[in-house]
Amino acid sequence: MSQPELNGIVAVDGPSGTGKSTAARGLARALGAAYLDTGAMYRAVTLAVLRAGVALDDATGLARVAGETRLGMRTHPDDPGVLLDGVDVRQEIREQEVTGAVSAVSAVPEIRELLVERQRSLIDASTRPRGGIVVEGRDVGTVVAPDAGLKVYLTASADARAHRRTAQDAAEGRPADRERVHADVRRRDTLDSNRAVAPLRMAEDAVSLDTTELSLEQVLSRLRELADGRGLLVTDERAGR
Repeated sequence: MSQPELNGIVAVDGPSGTGKSTAARGLARALGAAYLDTGAMYRAVTLAVLRAGVALDDATGLARVAGETRLGMRTHPDDPGVLLDGVDVRQEIREQEVTGAVSAVSAVPEIRELLVERQRSLIDASTRPRGGIVVEGRDVGTVVAPDAGLKVYLTASADARAHRRTAQDAAEGRPADRERVHADVRRRDTLDSNRAVAPLRMAEDAVSLDTTELSLEQVLSRLRELADGRGLLVTDERAGR
């Protein structure tokens, strides 16, 4: 029996530190699917804005930089990359300066419209005429892919989220200050949940999954069960290959 593969879209949303990236990549890898981190796209544009020296309250300038930026995304879960003007910036976009500015940049309506269009194009390329993609972010189920076959909203306690973010920073060689990370998590929650365009919220038809006490294996098992229950998993035999 062939391993089942994903045929369709799984949208994984939720605030920072809930394990979205690890879970979404792991699910995509296990199910032979593409993987897209929409937040990385906003971070890449934010990095471009910072390099251009545009003020964060200059919405027109921010939108101009976003429109001029050559942004590329690799969607293989084993090697997801973020290309800014042809250069991989996956490390730079996780730096504190970008983290502190990304909510302001992502709140600009023109930037969200531009990136949502690009995100939908990437999703379409990975799923037509057949295929699967796991997409993570903050507005995937509500805005980017409202027709996703499965929408999951991950949550976790504030302490668990701060701990995970701190551990991730340390593992990737960035300064790991738990108090600062905890403050960043609360600040981004407030900004992302209260922005005028595409605020962070759970889609009405999404499944809520609290990851506070769950291991990665348990989260992946639950996501796989949900995808299977929605009829999104196929094998070569079922697909008629």
